[in-house]
Amino acid sequence: MITDEQILSASQVCQNCLMAERSGLPRWRGDRLWCGKALQESSPRQVKIYKCQMGFNIAQVD
Repeated sequence: MITDEQILSASQVCQNCLMAERSGLPRWRGDRLWCGKALQESSPRQVKIYKCQMGFNIAQVD
């Protein structure tokens, strides 16, 4: 999770979200976040950034 001032792990934020998986992590299906919306179109070489239902920006970094 990316906030204005820091980076938080998904386990710190998602465990209280009703949209999270049972494990308390975001709902990733392959390379797509199901509990958020893409903020930009990206090429295969760019990191995709999403806005989750709770208002955080999320990026999947491998």
